[in-house]
Amino acid sequence: MTPKGVGTGSLDERITGALVGAAVGDALGGPVEGYSPDQIAERHGGRVHGVVGPWNGDDWPTARPIAPYHKGDGHVTDDTLMTHALVRVYAGVRDHLDAYSVATHLVPDLMTTPRWIPELEAEALPLQRIFLAEKWLVARLHYGHVDPREAGSGNIVNCGAAMYMAPVGLVNAANPAGAYAEALDVAGAHQSSYGREAAGVFAAAVAAACAPGATPDSVVAACLSLAKDGTRDAVEAVCEVASRYTDFESALVPLRRAVAPFDTVGPDYRAPSLGARRPSRLHSIEELPVALGMLIVSGGDFRHAVLGSVNYGRDCDSIATMAGAVAGALGSTVPHDWAKTVAEASRLDLDAPARTLTEVTREIFARDVERRRAHEAAYATLTGNPCSD
Repeated sequence: MTPKGVGTGSLDERITGALVGAAVGDALGGPVEGYSPDQIAERHGGRVHGVVGPWNGDDWPTARPIAPYHKGDGHVTDDTLMTHALVRVYAGVRDHLDAYSVATHLVPDLMTTPRWIPELEAEALPLQRIFLAEKWLVARLHYGHVDPREAGSGNIVNCGAAMYMAPVGLVNAANPAGAYAEALDVAGAHQSSYGREAAGVFAAAVAAACAPGATPDSVVAACLSLAKDGTRDAVEAVCEVASRYTDFESALVPLRRAVAPFDTVGPDYRAPSLGARRPSRLHSIEELPVALGMLIVSGGDFRHAVLGSVNYGRDCDSIATMAGAVAGALGSTVPHDWAKTVAEASRLDLDAPARTLTEVTREIFARDVERRRAHEAAYATLTGNPCSD
């Protein structure tokens, strides 16, 4: 049964739900990232049902491999930092983006402007927090002067580009094909192979979720109509299994089993296999198919989808970021207490990026209409069939 509110809501509400939902999912998943469902249950005396503290308690400042990051207590991670950075790029460009926008706007933002980094509990350059796969952007584009459209080639193939593509889907709300194409262009500066493909498909999922009357099934159908190679196969396989479950507890092991043939990392998340994160047409990142699977299991309910993603473990901050973004875009309510805790703990106004992106999205749509009408007029002249007003 579809939860109340799913498939409804204005553009403003969908954008707010998606961006706040992504941040909340990120913060809930951060403290248990890298562990298995059994390890998470043992550590927390059962499943995680909200914001929890650091895995190592008060020893987090020196505990490896977590130190020096204060994960937990409502702190967002690099997923949200990168998402908000991309919103700032849209705010500057105020139009559709491409790989050159990443080089011209995103990279300087990461390198030059100190911001509050919740996990470091200090102001710092975002560059000092982001992972190696994101530092690649700076090395290749700023120092290497690589063509932005090709800069993602050679990077480790992971969810690094996909995790922050929700804004692309929102700018293309209700137009998954447009979101897919734009995200592939943007992500070309960051990723290749199935990492880049996942960025396109995730953006398409968010765009599809914004359509009036959208459901988890319609979102997955839109993804399958656009996805290619191993990414398509993984989404189809995981969502088919997910359709048999309505409770995340019983779905945790089956979803992992379904995605395993497409995942290159292997069974031990902290000790990746020799073939991990290498380009392939046969494989997929794990995060996106599982996030969509949890969306199906939950029927689109935000709380259920995010908690399922969090308790799945492994790269669960990114899984919950994606599930939270899509569920929020569908119109499912983000729990106020979670959002308030995350905003206060992370010292972030979670609504401000949504207000900015809503304004920019309306501007971009108006430009799209003007461009489309100009094209229609030109085509009508070419064909001798003038358009009627």
